[in-house]
Amino acid sequence: MDRPGGHRVSRPIVALDFETANERRDSACAVGLAWIEGGAVVRRESQLIRPRDLRFSPGNIRVHGILPADVRNQPEFPEAMAAFLPDLAEGLILAHNAPFDLGVLRASLATYGMRIPALASLCTLQLARQVFPDPAGCGLGKVAGRLGIRFEHHDAEEDAYACAEIALAATRHRGAADIPTLARSLGFSTAPRLVEPDRPMTQPRREAPALRFGMRGRTGNRYEVTLEKRPAGLSLRCTCAAGRYALRCRHVTALCDGDVTDLLTGNHADVVALSRLLAADG
Repeated sequence: MDRPGGHRVSRPIVALDFETANERRDSACAVGLAWIEGGAVVRRESQLIRPRDLRFSPGNIRVHGILPADVRNQPEFPEAMAAFLPDLAEGLILAHNAPFDLGVLRASLATYGMRIPALASLCTLQLARQVFPDPAGCGLGKVAGRLGIRFEHHDAEEDAYACAEIALAATRHRGAADIPTLARSLGFSTAPRLVEPDRPMTQPRREAPALRFGMRGRTGNRYEVTLEKRPAGLSLRCTCAAGRYALRCRHVTALCDGDVTDLLTGNHADVVALSRLLAADG
């Protein structure tokens, strides 16, 4: 990359981490970034993101702890990522398990009809497997623990920071001049590549199973929410006062959003199944 006047400047090196709301790659609910310059992390950023489909799977919530209420008033992907996309498009992206994070980036760009640039990337998981091999594995937490990198796992900014520090540690360990030089010495290509995002598969419609959920009310009362099949399609009925008047209550809204904060019955897998059934029912 050249600046006016012919001065050559290095491309940005940015570690990237996404957290997602559900199984879809275009459901980013948080992003973390860490910029590397002169052999050190010089800047860190994070941003919550409101997915277009505000549906959170319980398994994802258990991983990162982000709830629908946390992102309801946050910007969607185009606004949330506007300040970061130029560096990602022009620079070298580091990510631990890069196919996932780059897949989230590309799928989200496609969902919003935004241009998908050719991206240069380096997977620090593959890097760690070559530079810091260990029978225990090379997951982000394991590698960081062995290298003495302190961070809070599954916080997007913290994960991006740990990813950046792993790349820097590998560079120092191999005595390379910088991260791109290290990548070349190990046979990793960091040339920009244009890859089409994964397309979600259309699932066949299935008969709705009997699903029932116990939900805690504001005063501690227990209410039952039941999935029913009606001529107009699938519907959730709650035994609370609003539900008895056929109004959509907060308990039904929470289940549709994948928010399990007030779930008493512990059937998290059924909440995931519910989300898929409602999505398939349209």
